[in-house]
Amino acid sequence: MTFKKLFDRIDSVRFENVTKRYGEQFAVKNLSLEIQGGELLILIGRSGSGKTTAMRTINRLIEPDSGAVFINGTDVREFDPVRLRRNIGYVIQNIGLLPHLRISENIGLLLRLEGWKEEEIRKRVKELLNLVSLPYESFVDRYPHELSGGQQQRVGLARSMAMDPPLFLMDEPFGALDPLLRAQLQDEFSRIKKELGRTIVFVTHDINEAFRLGDRIAVMNNAELVQVGTPEELIFSPASDLVAEIVDSNRKYRHIDALKVRDMMQPIAREYTLDPGLSAETALDLMVRKGLEVALVVGKSEVSGRVFLNDVLKARAGGKGLKEATRSLPLFSPDTPLLEALARLKSERESMGLVLEDNEPAGVLFSDRVLQNLI
Repeated sequence: MTFKKLFDRIDSVRFENVTKRYGEQFAVKNLSLEIQGGELLILIGRSGSGKTTAMRTINRLIEPDSGAVFINGTDVREFDPVRLRRNIGYVIQNIGLLPHLRISENIGLLLRLEGWKEEEIRKRVKELLNLVSLPYESFVDRYPHELSGGQQQRVGLARSMAMDPPLFLMDEPFGALDPLLRAQLQDEFSRIKKELGRTIVFVTHDINEAFRLGDRIAVMNNAELVQVGTPEELIFSPASDLVAEIVDSNRKYRHIDALKVRDMMQPIAREYTLDPGLSAETALDLMVRKGLEVALVVGKSEVSGRVFLNDVLKARAGGKGLKEATRSLPLFSPDTPLLEALARLKSERESMGLVLEDNEPAGVLFSDRVLQNLI
């Protein structure tokens, strides 16, 4: 099925003096900002800062009172709003899956509206479920209420990719998830972003998530853009006291060059661990009973890494053991310089690493927790 796109690629998304008011209150005030094609731009700020309002002017869910938004140089008001939204992926925190439709129907809904044939829809749904690490056979016929929060979020992401849009808008998609699952989905999202090479506008209030994912970060406050730059620029050259406070640059990064991994590693929580010698069947039972989508596979004198529920499902179906379903993680000594460890995690697009002391598991290093806890 051929879908006529409004744009095959994104060269730029540009806000030009965009203003939106509700009564006397500014939601966005004189916003001018250019998003480069292929980048992941984070909009960050406190509640009410204008970040979500700004993002929603891109797909015309909100119409500005003045100013304009341009995609590839064309004012978005020249596009039919329904057509525009079908050309832009949209992912939100509460996902918005239709509860009475199976997963395949939720993902394929827009394809069906566009007149795709059933075989084409089935093939595309299978591709998307595999891309977001949900085995097709295990999930295609389930309903949303049968999925965990992380699995629902993956389905929402798959649905947003159905028409292969070159532009995605994401409004705090991981905000309601627990830390380990959130880190996992951030890692998967980084992989998918690199694989697809799309332009992404991502709203969050979490500076640690912004540092983890963003190519550039736009800081908003009281409906206005305060500063835009790379994470390093915001940390070391904040434009104002407000930006310094948001990134907490003075307090967090003053002594970072003197810190070791041992200063920032977290203990391994027993409820998140599995023994490497378990069968896939037993591991699956434990993960289901504990409500885990991801676990650390660790044992005395033996560290295997991290395992996802979906991989355990595949291992069980293939008659394999837990070790064969486990994915390796970066390994660090407690005496590794913290900056060196963070650089390695970033280069390997990982959010966590295992810490070994005398070949025994000693803890876990989470890159986002480091940003939260540096003093």
